[in-house]
Amino acid sequence: MEDRANTTDDQPERQPSGAGNRIQNDKATVRLPMLLGITLAGGMLVGATFFGGTKSLNNIGRGYTKYREILQLIENNYVDTVNTDDLVDYSITKMLEKLDPHTAYMNPQDAVAARSQLEGGFDGIGVEFNIYKDTVYVVTPLAGGPSEAAGIMSGDKIIKVDDKPLATSGKVENSSVFKALRGKRGTEVKLTILRKGDKQPKDFMITRDRIPTYSVDAAYMIDGKTGYIKINRFSETTYDEFKTALGSLKAKGMSQLMLDLRNNPGGYMDRATNIADEFISGNKLLVYTDGKDNRYDRKTYAHIAGQFEEGALVVLIDEGSASASEIVSGALQDHDRALIAGRRSFGKGLVQMPVTLSDGSELRLTISRYYTPSGRSIQKPYVPGQEGDYEKDLELRSKRGEYYIADSIKNDPKLKFKTDGGRTVYGGGGITPDYFIPRDSTWQTMYLVQLYGKNIIREYAMEYANDNQKKLEKMPFDEFNRTVTITDEQMNQLVKLATNEGIKFNEKEYNRSKAYIRNQIKALVARSVYQKANKAGQNNEFFKIISQSDDTYQKALKLFDRADKLEHNPMSYNQK
Repeated sequence: MEDRANTTDDQPERQPSGAGNRIQNDKATVRLPMLLGITLAGGMLVGATFFGGTKSLNNIGRGYTKYREILQLIENNYVDTVNTDDLVDYSITKMLEKLDPHTAYMNPQDAVAARSQLEGGFDGIGVEFNIYKDTVYVVTPLAGGPSEAAGIMSGDKIIKVDDKPLATSGKVENSSVFKALRGKRGTEVKLTILRKGDKQPKDFMITRDRIPTYSVDAAYMIDGKTGYIKINRFSETTYDEFKTALGSLKAKGMSQLMLDLRNNPGGYMDRATNIADEFISGNKLLVYTDGKDNRYDRKTYAHIAGQFEEGALVVLIDEGSASASEIVSGALQDHDRALIAGRRSFGKGLVQMPVTLSDGSELRLTISRYYTPSGRSIQKPYVPGQEGDYEKDLELRSKRGEYYIADSIKNDPKLKFKTDGGRTVYGGGGITPDYFIPRDSTWQTMYLVQLYGKNIIREYAMEYANDNQKKLEKMPFDEFNRTVTITDEQMNQLVKLATNEGIKFNEKEYNRSKAYIRNQIKALVARSVYQKANKAGQNNEFFKIISQSDDTYQKALKLFDRADKLEHNPMSYNQK
């Protein structure tokens, strides 16, 4: 509900329900906590029939009777007072661990937050905020939102909400900020704001309204013929956003496209297949699902005349691309329509059905597997109760050297499939890219990690933007991008700020990360200055600058000749 929060983690997450934790860095080492992975798990078959018959009801009845007896004995006789609701939640969670890693249970509070991550908007005040040293800062008022209309500015400190401090137990938590700022549209909330340069705080009365959320992070022309679109998840509005963005770029002369699905954990299956359909001609198969019986089996075919069925297409994926992202990239790869570049995707090929329980909690139950057109299951192997943890998977891939060496990707030779053009592809472990691009780690240092941990880079960028706001707002972005540089003097100011926050200066590590830090600061300043002008929620200026230090992006720019060759003569393409 509160619009978009930014934690101090170096994680490019986005939670449109208001937990939008976004530190913009597409090269983060560990990303996408499991709640996000579960929440955005692709292919949700909403409204499917849950109960499939009565032949096993006797077994279920016996188990239920035993469970009820144990709960009653605990409640009546256990030596200490216990919370039976907590015990029930815990027992359900442990029971589901015996199934697959994506079947999950959420209590009513988590269920509400999880569902809202895929909604197209929420009721709030329209700010993106950041917690720094237990103070809530406004990163930016969202364009057209009630906070902007009320005069809230970037850098404002939110001291109180409705005359109550935000800190609980001496600390400010994202959850407490959400709770304070959420509310139905049309209701009023009083913010007590301390603005830089003012000695006394001021009160602002803000009327909550519907705040749209967006899943297309960027859509712009790289050059006269090359377009770029980045999708962060597949939510309610993703397909409409994508169609608008694609049409706009085509009107500007786009003849080849880079589609960025890195760190996209998935979402609604139909939004994914609709987007794939924009690229794939005829009535070709896009994806199919197969469950225990035919209740959850279905096939989805291309059926529209897409906007971009011809033209070189490069799709970027990585270990954070999961589920619906794998549906899109798998369909495009199987039909030899796009060159897939980057690193092997996550490997999430299970379909969840959300079932709302009587108390408002929710069960996300796996009901089928999905398969790409060639017959590949993307689901990686798992051991019930052990495997499936996202961070564990990242760690295992790192130990194998998979982020840096293409040959370290071990596909199962028994799961070999063919694309339309006869190329070999593999199932059982995500999408293996046609062109491997290793992770760039040259700039990653512990000193940089500490800067992110203390939120120093974002804090400095926000101060810079605020101090130079009037001058920068008069400057077109092209001029800003061409003329503005972060000087050595300004970098020294950042180092001093970090030192004052207890971060010991490491010259060797600083020099390794220096160019990257400069780029991050400049990108964050551009975002603060220019984002408010984009009514579609895109951060084009930010990503244009970030791309300058994005190794995968830069290497992918050189692949369009390969992509064109792949589309027109798949068997002549030399897979690497």
